[in-house]
Amino acid sequence: MAGTGTAHLHDDEVVLSVRDLVVEYDTAGSGKVHAVSNVSLDIRRGETLGLVGESGCGKSTLAKAIMQLPRPTSGVVTFEGRDLTTLAPRELRAVRRPVQMIFQDPISSLNPLRKVRDIVGEGLDVVGGRNRRERNALVDDMLEVVGLDPETAGDRRPHEFSGGQCQRISIARAMVVEPDVMICDEPVSALDVSVQAQILNLLEDMKERYGLTLLFIAHDLAVVKNISDRVVVMYLGKICEVADPNEMYVAPLHPYTEALLSAVPEPDPEVPPREATLSGDLPSPLDPPSGCRFRTRCPRADALCAEREPQIREARPGHFVACHFPSTTST
Repeated sequence: MAGTGTAHLHDDEVVLSVRDLVVEYDTAGSGKVHAVSNVSLDIRRGETLGLVGESGCGKSTLAKAIMQLPRPTSGVVTFEGRDLTTLAPRELRAVRRPVQMIFQDPISSLNPLRKVRDIVGEGLDVVGGRNRRERNALVDDMLEVVGLDPETAGDRRPHEFSGGQCQRISIARAMVVEPDVMICDEPVSALDVSVQAQILNLLEDMKERYGLTLLFIAHDLAVVKNISDRVVVMYLGKICEVADPNEMYVAPLHPYTEALLSAVPEPDPEVPPREATLSGDLPSPLDPPSGCRFRTRCPRADALCAEREPQIREARPGHFVACHFPSTTST
C-alpha cells in the first residue's frame, strides 16, 4: 500500500537525499500525470540502494528527476549538502560531474554518429582541465577497465557493437569523469541473462575499485537482491516498503512486495509455479486511487484504505512499510 512518510530516512553518512519529490506532467486536456508523488529517500555513502517496481511505477522518472533531467515539479534533491533543484544551469553542470547516470537502453543512449573514443571522452571535454594527450589516455584506460580494447573499439561507432558492449561503453562514459554516485537505470534489463551477469560483476568491481555509491534501478527482484544493501519498493509513484534485501525477500510485509516475489520463478523443475497473488491492471497515473494507491489490487483492502493514505513506519527493526494491514507471517 503505497504511502508517504520519513521514518525510513537516515541522518548519518548520507551522500544523496531526496525529500518530498514530486514529478507531474501536463497532458493535452487530460489532466496531469502523477509520475512521482512525495517520494523521500536517502543513500548512504558507499552503499547500493536498490529501487524496484513494475513498469510504470515511476522508477526511471525518479532517477531522471534526481539528475534534474528535467527538474522535478517540487521537492528537494540534496547532494553533499547542496540542493540541486535551486542551482543555476552553470552551477548544475559543475555538480553533475560527481553524479553520473547509466541509462536504460544501452544502444539509444549513445550517439550513433560519434566514435566510441569521442563518446567516452565527451564528459572530460565538458569538465576541462586536461590536454588532448591526457584526455585520450584516460579514455583508453577506462575502456580497458570495462573490458574493451581501445585500439579496436575506439574508432568504431555504437552500431558495430552488441548490447552488452554498448552498456560497457555507457559505463566507461559515466566513470571516466570519476563520479562519487552512479545512478543505474535498469542497466541490464535489455540484455541476455549471461551478459547481465557480466555487467553486474563489472558494476560491483567498479564500486569496489572506485568507492562508488550506487542507486540501482530494476524490475527484476532477483537482480536487485544480489547487488543491493537496501531495497526500496515503489508502486504508482509512491514508496511501499524499505528493508534489507535478505529480510525483505524472506518476510515481506507489503502485499505488493509479496506479489512481486511470487512472480520470481524458482530455478528448480521440482518446485511448482507459485499462484498469482495480484490481479487487475495498474491504475492510471492521471487519476490515482484515493487513500492507498494499491488498494484497487490489494486482497486486504477495506474502507480505511480508501479514506486514509498509509504512512511509512518501522514494523520491524530496519524494516519499514506503508500499509494499514501489513503481513504478520513469513513467506
